[in-house]
Amino acid sequence: MAAQGARAPPLPGDGQATSRLLVNYQEPYRSQILDYLFKPNFGASLHILKVEIGGDGQSTDGTEPSHMHYENDENYFRGYEWWLMKEAKKRNPKIKLIGLPWTFPAWVGKGENWPYDYPDVTVYYIISWILGAKQYHDLDIDYVGIWNERAFSSKYIKLLRYTLDKHGLQQVRIIASDRLWEPISFVLLLDSELHGVVDVIGAHYPGTKTVPNAILTQKKLWSSEDYSTFNDEVGAGCWARILNQNYVNGNMTSTIAWNLVASYYEELPFGRCGLMTAQEPWSGYYRVEAPIWITAHTTQFTEPGWSYLQVDGHLEGGGSFVALTDGLGNLTIIIETMSHNHSQCIRPPLPHFSVSPQRATFYLKGSFVWRGSFYLDLNVDEVYTLTTLKTGQKCICPDPPPSQPFPSNYKDDFNIRNPPFSEAPNFADQTGVFEYFINTSDPGDHVFTLRQVVVQRPITWSSDADQTISIIGNFQWENFTVTCDIYIEQPRDGGVFVAGRVDNGGIYVRSTKGVFFWVFADGTYRVTGDLAGEEILMKGLSGVRANAWHTLTLSIQGTSASGLLNGYPLWENVTITEPSNGWAAIGTRSFEFAQFDNFHVEAS
Repeated sequence: MAAQGARAPPLPGDGQATSRLLVNYQEPYRSQILDYLFKPNFGASLHILKVEIGGDGQSTDGTEPSHMHYENDENYFRGYEWWLMKEAKKRNPKIKLIGLPWTFPAWVGKGENWPYDYPDVTVYYIISWILGAKQYHDLDIDYVGIWNERAFSSKYIKLLRYTLDKHGLQQVRIIASDRLWEPISFVLLLDSELHGVVDVIGAHYPGTKTVPNAILTQKKLWSSEDYSTFNDEVGAGCWARILNQNYVNGNMTSTIAWNLVASYYEELPFGRCGLMTAQEPWSGYYRVEAPIWITAHTTQFTEPGWSYLQVDGHLEGGGSFVALTDGLGNLTIIIETMSHNHSQCIRPPLPHFSVSPQRATFYLKGSFVWRGSFYLDLNVDEVYTLTTLKTGQKCICPDPPPSQPFPSNYKDDFNIRNPPFSEAPNFADQTGVFEYFINTSDPGDHVFTLRQVVVQRPITWSSDADQTISIIGNFQWENFTVTCDIYIEQPRDGGVFVAGRVDNGGIYVRSTKGVFFWVFADGTYRVTGDLAGEEILMKGLSGVRANAWHTLTLSIQGTSASGLLNGYPLWENVTITEPSNGWAAIGTRSFEFAQFDNFHVEAS
């Protein structure tokens, strides 16, 4: 049998703020989750980890902080992706690492919402991330992408390759363009210089199909983002079908799932669209969902570098199979017989097809030690792996603690001298970035605070709000009180808020509704029914000024809300019709510095 192409089999991706809640799981549960994802011959045994190169902008379920918020700023310890890559490598030193930006800090575009006007600046920014991964974390990045699901620039890609080589980073390969097969494939055929620097064509949600131009390039073809489907049995069927059929129908030798683990508030966009679910760090509860074991059917019995055999993988009764070899005599065959209704992915639409029980006969010939044929009786909606390897196993950790809602009485004073992460637990930034801050100028009670640090609108991927906001808590909360000390840093037009019943986030953050209690540096206050501040429910004078600490308290009971300033009533009996429930939140009027301390929410 002839062998085709080196293959990095599946593997997920992270990114888009989807592992936000994972970091604050207590041990041993956090390590158990990581084992299910990355430990070889244990669970998903992932071959590739793709992470977001955080750019301070909204990327689906939140913002991920940049290693360079500002031009003269470098910090390779922000966010959780460095930690996640190290945990993956610790379990599987052979795992491949991919970095891809969704957004970029404003300075990269020098004020324009576009990263290619100054390609040398963007290249410097991305290569700083790759060098920082090595210098500070001993992580070798294997692949780098261009700009997630947005335009590419040939000039930028060529300069990126040249600069990688100049820095001795020849081993870092380039994936383009993390969007559709076209126009990248057509451009590669026209531009021989670009063809020489792009190693992989990565398409998103290809529906198991490729295009003639992509095949003509003779490049590796990957589904570099796929799945993103609710992780029930149907989601598992989707994943099983595309893992095989992306190669069988589309010649793709790698399929990357978004997302790795559903570790974000479930009511954010694409809730529970991860290979497993870990969205309750406060309780320790997590669920190993069926897609983990579907992944294992491939990943535990192949490795990056194995080759697909060039066979027609369509089964007569419907379904598919792939065969892979390590070239040393080992053989793995993965068979799936997923029916249409049991394997629909979130996108693209799936044309109807039928699958029936069947007997499939396989013939082995050529270089394999054992020659001849065998048959299997296959039922519908099943996955089988046949292999010469003896290493696979289904490992089971002890059951995690039972599921619990977010604590109804929750406090954080941010008093931590050496935090393990840059962001406070359970806060999920939806526009802007909120980081632990040491306020050296404050001799009193507010040395350790939480600070919003993005002061210019980033080069966006989605529709970021014009305000910054970080959400926390239980989306089902109806009646609750939020208290927080606030410090406006921007004189004249600065402003901050605390909020309740916040009903939206992620890519929909601009349309967020709720009850927002704002105070401004000009001494006024407002109560609004939306983040944009357009639906004004009450306004007046507060006497608040910049560069002084104040305490805001927002209470919502039934259809009525009231607000305290420094413990004294400022407004009351504002009628609230909707939303009826939602998260608590803090944030700022614009992209501006501001600090928060002694956060407390109590739900009744």
